[in-house]
Amino acid sequence: MRTFVHGAAVWDVACPRGPSRVAGVTMAGFRVGDLDALRMVPHPAVTLLVEFGAGSPVVDYAAGRRERGSVAAGPGLGSGGAVWARGVNLECVQVRLSPVIARAVLGLPPADLDGAVVALGDLWGREAARLRERLAEASSWEDRFALTEALLARRRAAGRAVDPEVAWAWRRIVAGRGLVRVDGLAAELGWSRKRLWSRFRSQIGLPPKRAAKLVRFDHAAHRLAAGQDAAGVAADGGYTDQSHLHRDVVAFTGVTPGAVAGERFLAVDDLAWPGRATPAPDPRR
Repeated sequence: MRTFVHGAAVWDVACPRGPSRVAGVTMAGFRVGDLDALRMVPHPAVTLLVEFGAGSPVVDYAAGRRERGSVAAGPGLGSGGAVWARGVNLECVQVRLSPVIARAVLGLPPADLDGAVVALGDLWGREAARLRERLAEASSWEDRFALTEALLARRRAAGRAVDPEVAWAWRRIVAGRGLVRVDGLAAELGWSRKRLWSRFRSQIGLPPKRAAKLVRFDHAAHRLAAGQDAAGVAADGGYTDQSHLHRDVVAFTGVTPGAVAGERFLAVDDLAWPGRATPAPDPRR
């Protein structure tokens, strides 16, 4: 376990010893004494937060809605800077799911999350409560990761897979870091643009063009957090100019590229998701 310090924030962060046996799954463990207003920066993965400590995480929306405890969130949660997380004495396992496997694991299409946070108990029932109990009883983070992975593997095996054409389109978007044309993807598949849009949105949770913009933004945001200048990030990320990058960042986060560079949500990635801060394509996903 390593310690992440960012301003007044002090987090203990645990990582699995090796990659997950379940393709499309990454995990990290967190122990946080005082989590104060963490802006949720949109991310391309479906996110699960399974808490098991004395405290309970709270997710607040700008519009006043609130969720507490273990939750699931679709890709792109927090767009516009409208979602914040907080809590005291938190212990949790966070899971990032490739949208390609999320439908099988969740038990419903990611599109049904509708960009919101949903209580994990509403999706998994007693299975979610039992996982929380077993995580609390476990004596090590490796045991907790193994317990979580086993449940994810069972659910994926029993769930419904996405269409192979949709999985292919997602892999192409990730491999191209969002710099792909939807018309080109449809043509390569031999599908109409409308058919690709409909199948992709229902199974992945976002329309393909929005998914490509989110993947491109995620790559740019992590480069900004790594200290790279906005002009270089814009040029290398396929933005027409720095103003284009600025507009995209504000649309996704509600703040400027300069402010995004200091976001704790991004800064902790180097510890929690080593080697994954700027996602590389995974041929299994």
